[in-house]
Amino acid sequence: MSSGLLCLLASVANGQQSSVPDTVKPVIDQAPMDAKSYDWMARHNAVVERVKQGHVDLLLIGDSITHMWGGVPEEQTIHGRGDYLWDKYFGSRNAVNLGFGWDRTQHVLWRFDHGEIDGIKPKVAVVMIGTNNMGTNSTDDIVTGIDTIVSQLRHKLPKTKILLLGIFPRDQKPDTRSRKQIAEVNERISVLGKEKGITYMDLGPKFLEPDGTISAEIMPDFLHPSAKGFGIWARAMEPTLAKLFGDKQRE
Repeated sequence: MSSGLLCLLASVANGQQSSVPDTVKPVIDQAPMDAKSYDWMARHNAVVERVKQGHVDLLLIGDSITHMWGGVPEEQTIHGRGDYLWDKYFGSRNAVNLGFGWDRTQHVLWRFDHGEIDGIKPKVAVVMIGTNNMGTNSTDDIVTGIDTIVSQLRHKLPKTKILLLGIFPRDQKPDTRSRKQIAEVNERISVLGKEKGITYMDLGPKFLEPDGTISAEIMPDFLHPSAKGFGIWARAMEPTLAKLFGDKQRE
């Protein structure tokens, strides 16, 4: 963990948050409830109850893109995109889905502080977060948010291997502001993969056409993968996931 990040975390702990970016200030995500999208707090409570049961070997941590894997918990889940792959790739690995639609880095940190990773010792945690911070927060602040999430995982789950994924590309065309910022963030967080216990993967190119565009067949809204897109994600991640997990690769 960098000295700068240590100072930021100390400032948050001491209540001195004026100079701390929003991306690391833990807060409840009110947006999905305001939009009547789903009950964020009910899903959080369901995750906490599942975690209390133990036998959690794999965590999937993120926003709506991860949320769409479905799986466990069933409470306030999203069906129809990735859940047809859940049993094959994750179910037998005692996985829990910590993907929450609308979440930004600061919301993941709040969830970490309120029981979602307490009392468990997962073998692997897959992390992809930050796309909802795009356009609101600077590249520096988004990187700090992701770095803080990884640092919290390493502190609270010291034996858990972390598979950090680069933020997936978004927008149909390759020259948008979001695409450029995602590339900047991914380049910056890729260095975390050099640290012990962390593996970094950028699966973004798997979703792109040769000219850099995104097909509606892969991402209908140019943000969330389709069922076909989730299949691409699962197959691309599986060799590394199996190696980290220490089990047989799913074909």
